[in-house]
Amino acid sequence: MNNEIVQYQVNEYGLACQVSGRGAPLVLVHGSLCDYRYWQAQVEALAARYRVIVPSLRHYFPEQWNGEGKGFTTQQHVEDLLELIDQLPGPVHLLGHSRGGNICLRVALAAPRKLLSLTLADPGGDFADDVFTAVNIEAPVSPVERNQFRQQALQMIRAGQVEEGLQLFVDTVSGAGVWSRSSRQFREMATANAMTLVGQVADHQVPINHQQLAQLQLPVLLIGGAKSPEPFPRIIRALQSTLADVRSVTIPGASHGMNVIRPASFNRAVLEFVAQY
Repeated sequence: MNNEIVQYQVNEYGLACQVSGRGAPLVLVHGSLCDYRYWQAQVEALAARYRVIVPSLRHYFPEQWNGEGKGFTTQQHVEDLLELIDQLPGPVHLLGHSRGGNICLRVALAAPRKLLSLTLADPGGDFADDVFTAVNIEAPVSPVERNQFRQQALQMIRAGQVEEGLQLFVDTVSGAGVWSRSSRQFREMATANAMTLVGQVADHQVPINHQQLAQLQLPVLLIGGAKSPEPFPRIIRALQSTLADVRSVTIPGASHGMNVIRPASFNRAVLEFVAQY
């Protein structure tokens, strides 16, 4: 099985991608503090049937970004992915985790005909209140309020308390104690991407609303961890109640990083879904 790092030129930026396998394109998009290395437990299994393309989004590893300058926004990452997809043969299967799930959802809303299917694993990011209230679910805390922990984590990182800041971020997103239980490889990856929190704190994208979601005509798989903390279960319930063609899978015994903790279950769910399209 071939496995290489390929650089695609997208919007005047060199997007580093791990590429492996043959067949229809399957693009995997990481979330906060991660990069293409986040999907190592998926690449071999998925590449046995598909051409797997795993980008590191703009300003993530292998770039060593110092947090200065432009280019780190949700919209820029969406535009980069759209350009990447245009360079791949035919429509693609798209899978995103956490913040990457929100980005992939925005790609699908912008250009549904470029996709064969969409898989969202604990999608995060900003959603309008009506995404929840329209289906009788109480809206989670506002994006502005939730952004406060990102700002606090970034302040700690800039003050030289890198591990403490990363622990605050990861434990808030994934659950108490997750950072201390994380592998050395995950900690190294998060440390390499710590300054991308500069971009996240400054990124104020218009939230996705109920009407946009209700109009999406694309097969969608929602994957959640049985132990994932809020707001992820609430987001999945709202999407399940709104999207036109949707199914969901819960990974037992796993929290937010379900693809790392339970890779066999995660990979099986993805393969069974994608094979239908």
